[in-house]
Amino acid sequence: MTREGPTPSDVFSSRFGGAATHVARAPGRVNLIGEHIDYNDLPVLPMAIQREVRLVYRPREDGVVRVANVDPEFDPVEFEIGPSTPPGPAGNWGNYLKAPAVELARRSAISRGMEGVVSSSVPVASGLSSSTALLNALGLALAVVNEVSLAPMDFAQLMADAERYTGTRGGGMDQAISVGGRVGHAARIAFAPLRMRHIVVPGDWRFIVAHTGVRAEKSRHAREAYNQRRSECERALASVAERGLQSHLVPTAPQGYPDLLRMMGSQAAIAAATEVLPAPLLSRFRHVVSEAARVDQAADCLSRTDFSGFGALMDDSHCSLRTDYEVSSEELDDLVDIARDGGAAGARLTGAGFGGCIVALASSDTVDAVLAAIAEQYYQPRGMSDRLGDCLFVAAPSAGASVDAL
Repeated sequence: MTREGPTPSDVFSSRFGGAATHVARAPGRVNLIGEHIDYNDLPVLPMAIQREVRLVYRPREDGVVRVANVDPEFDPVEFEIGPSTPPGPAGNWGNYLKAPAVELARRSAISRGMEGVVSSSVPVASGLSSSTALLNALGLALAVVNEVSLAPMDFAQLMADAERYTGTRGGGMDQAISVGGRVGHAARIAFAPLRMRHIVVPGDWRFIVAHTGVRAEKSRHAREAYNQRRSECERALASVAERGLQSHLVPTAPQGYPDLLRMMGSQAAIAAATEVLPAPLLSRFRHVVSEAARVDQAADCLSRTDFSGFGALMDDSHCSLRTDYEVSSEELDDLVDIARDGGAAGARLTGAGFGGCIVALASSDTVDAVLAAIAEQYYQPRGMSDRLGDCLFVAAPSAGASVDAL
């Protein structure tokens, strides 16, 4: 979160002299449903939120990138653009600045740098995609500086590829929704190729975001567990695909989860998995397949304004993430239970898990009661009441990334 202190413009002036010429902004996101399946090329249903990363910047004539942060937790970063720029230590925030520069240098041979100052209202390591918002903002600024023009989803895919530079084997959801978000809408995002269908969020629905207070740092200690889940999914897919071929359930070897599910269907795929997969691969596979089905059901509920149906799917998603995918935590489970007991129609962890945030569905009539229950039963006993502004808010479906002249 941005802390009280000097403004980005003040920091820019004192560090670089003069004034910034442009501002790039990229929002965080809350994933409503469809967790840990984008990297399996299965659809997801997130929305961009009003909390965002902002980068005030000025182009340079050389290939140097110099970036400071208004938050003193993050040291200034300086590097020269190139396709082989080495990353810093794992978890260093500068890797999310270098990543888009390296990928753009590889793909578009960019050579012109910039200097800028970052500020953010997205909580760090919260499961709200603060790292991708940072990466997108820097990538968008460099694209503008170097006159690289890409369609939104092409740029999102390039940024998804870039993020692997940091060591996280993610999918493309975060980049896509941060780039392609639309005010008042969520989006069903599909992959291979990347594509997006916007769906109106009903006016009386409220999505509450609540932070456990526990960081979920995919770039650090949670990265190994995150990448392990992806490897487990790949191994499970290979075994079920082989079983499908042996049993003549599929005509040819499936090319990924979407192909497998088109050929076999969810029930037959889970039945085949039950025959061949050991623990925990069976649990991982069951989550991926059932979560993909919930995304399509949830998109339909959103379109039909089926409030209770959407909430029930959120509950089922959290149960699957807790028991089959094993990425929840005591704090996440506590927050989910408090939100439900306080009147939410459904609640689930959002993001990678291992800490971070939950998202809960309330109505315009019940939102205040749910917010009060969370504040009184979670934050107050933990001595976190002074952090409510950072940790608890109602997410507004917001617009995607942009660059403007100052």
